[in-house]
Amino acid sequence: MGIPEKIKQIEEEIARTQINKATERHLGVLKARRAKLMREQEARQIKASGKGSDDGYAVKKTGDATVVLIGMPSVGKSTILNQITNAKSKVGAYDFTTLTVVPGLMEYRGAKIQVLDLPGIIAGAAQGKGLGKRVLSVARSADLILITLDVFQPGAKPILLKELREIGIRPDEKPPNIVVEKTAVGGVSVIAQVPLTKIRKETVKDILSVYGFHNARVMIREDINDDQLIDVILGSRVYAPTFTVLNKIDMIDPESLRKVREKLDYYVLPLAAESGVNIDEFREQLYQRLEFIRVYMRPKGGETDYKEPLIVRSGYTVGDVCDTLHKALRTDFKYAQVWGKSVRFGGQKVGLSHKLHDEDVLTFVTK
Repeated sequence: MGIPEKIKQIEEEIARTQINKATERHLGVLKARRAKLMREQEARQIKASGKGSDDGYAVKKTGDATVVLIGMPSVGKSTILNQITNAKSKVGAYDFTTLTVVPGLMEYRGAKIQVLDLPGIIAGAAQGKGLGKRVLSVARSADLILITLDVFQPGAKPILLKELREIGIRPDEKPPNIVVEKTAVGGVSVIAQVPLTKIRKETVKDILSVYGFHNARVMIREDINDDQLIDVILGSRVYAPTFTVLNKIDMIDPESLRKVREKLDYYVLPLAAESGVNIDEFREQLYQRLEFIRVYMRPKGGETDYKEPLIVRSGYTVGDVCDTLHKALRTDFKYAQVWGKSVRFGGQKVGLSHKLHDEDVLTFVTK
């Protein structure tokens, strides 16, 4: 029996197994076995495809952040790209107009945001339908995934999220607060710092056994489920935020639009890319969701450059700024001085691990 047949057999068993406390351990093991087989299958597919199989889909990251446009065919992704960037993506009123990844650069409030227009996604994309696997793989490097819907297919978001999950992306999730360390002896020790309501310690041990962890220490700092544990063990998952827009709102009347939005249980930004409706608001929300901060550089003994701030992401440390400006900075670093909201007083000396805030002024002192 080949890997695809084994995966199908496990999925059928999962589907017919009732979910309750008595079956929790069994289902956890089945999911772990399925995930392991899917990883093996993907590794074989990559090896068989050889080099050059992703031509047109390997895009070098540039700018301060990368956003990818994900949506069903013909929802207006190319029009959005052309409106907000310097790109010239082909636009047409038929499916699969975009057959490669088209990059564009959006400059807004000092930030340079790379926006990638991906070919349309269809159900089954993660299994390779409609060029889907190669398309979705580009989204793994995104800082933000832009889910693009239109008023005639407003319910497509669950399909898109499912395809992203199957390619190893976890939309709008944070990495689980779990640590799994292999040990030489002693069996599997599970330490839970919080009450576990979604998984039992015995299930944790069963799942680890599937992946050959017979001696390990597991530290669980939040209430997790079996899928989250499997994600941590696999270690290849990507966690990315999403932002959803509802395009082509100028093609229906306001009352119909109101009804469409009422049926959705999540926020969408109404948009009409073709006519430019809400494009300015779209740019602003895109900027806000990327959580940029501005850091003003001050040379030692010099004046602060307030005209061209360094644009970095929220949570950046002094060390991250070193890496952004020049790798040698970290090597020669002695200390930094900071003026702004992140310090108690102006000119405070800080180290590489100090987290910066928006509009901080930063001076490097080197050895």
